[in-house]
Amino acid sequence: MQLRYNFRLYPTPRQRQALARAFGCARMVFNDALRIRQEARENGLPYVSDGDLSKRVITEAKKTPERAWLGEVSAVVLQQALADLNTAYRNFFDSINGKRKGPKIAPPRFRSRKDNRQAIRFTKNARFSITTGGKLRLPKIGDVPVRWSRPLPADPSSVTVVKDAAGRYFASFVVEVAQQPLSQVAPEAGIDLGLSAFAVLSNGRKIDSPRFLRRAEKKLKRLQRALSRTAKGSNNRAKARLAVARQHAKVADARREFHHQESTKLIRENQAIYVEDLAVAGLARTRLAKSVHDAGWSAFAGMLEYKARLYGRVFHRIDRWFPSSKLCSQCGTLAESMPLNVREWTCPCGAVHDRDVNAAKNILAAGRAERLNACGAQVRPGPGLAQREEAGSLRGAA
Repeated sequence: MQLRYNFRLYPTPRQRQALARAFGCARMVFNDALRIRQEARENGLPYVSDGDLSKRVITEAKKTPERAWLGEVSAVVLQQALADLNTAYRNFFDSINGKRKGPKIAPPRFRSRKDNRQAIRFTKNARFSITTGGKLRLPKIGDVPVRWSRPLPADPSSVTVVKDAAGRYFASFVVEVAQQPLSQVAPEAGIDLGLSAFAVLSNGRKIDSPRFLRRAEKKLKRLQRALSRTAKGSNNRAKARLAVARQHAKVADARREFHHQESTKLIRENQAIYVEDLAVAGLARTRLAKSVHDAGWSAFAGMLEYKARLYGRVFHRIDRWFPSSKLCSQCGTLAESMPLNVREWTCPCGAVHDRDVNAAKNILAAGRAERLNACGAQVRPGPGLAQREEAGSLRGAA
């Protein structure tokens, strides 16, 4: 499987100028190609092929005075900009034709030099390399210092240089990694993701929600007020915007580190993990939107999924319509309603449930039932007595 390894870059002032030039050239090629295809469609002309597009916006454009500066950057960077455009069109067409799952994809849009994220990509054809001194050698840019936090497991097939909104530079390597199966363990876990507690496991363990954004709100408000008082286009506004972006980057980094630590721990301790397929996009339109985004359920579930595949564990998502909170994990009785303010409830069978722990137990039981479906078992058995050896009987991002 392919994984990305990200490392911080520290380019010199001259290298930053070269990177800015490469960002601008890639953006210009992308926009020129998009404009040509849009004009062809408006004029009723055939779709411009990839070869013709490359010839017009790169090969021939370099010979004109208006685009002669395209020759100052690596040709691979320009070709990869066209590859990004082709990928965007392919995703758009697949979305229209129903080949792509999920929400509809909008057609490609023009890139702006004011975009918060700028990126260029080098493939093996560009002959990028890592020097013996540990620097990243990029064509027409130079040897860029890298902060290596860990060694690369194999030779990378490509590297993407990214400048984020906070003005930081990163190198993102794509590396082919073989599976690294861990030794078999007995425990399995159902996970109920929430806001009061970030995650509740079927064994009763609760992972507290760090609420990184809420903790940084006071400072963010102060920085945002300072930004709103500056004049548009001024140097002070640029400095204030950078201060806000850096604070948001700190929050995002802390949240990502928390997700990595908890997901790795869960994968190592459990042979199988089951979570709900939460409708995060819908929850993000409610009054809980800020808390939902602060928790980052989708990113956490994505980490669990790829780490389970890497380490030979089982990961499964339960249907979002499964009534995990309203179902008694002891007798299978389904409650008529379960408002969010009800954190503990008593079933007619006499069982007293913590809402989140009960939901996690039901998620675990439903995940086990769906795994048995491959052998002909029913996907979702109706309410019934729970097996004694199981944690329950039945059962995104925040």
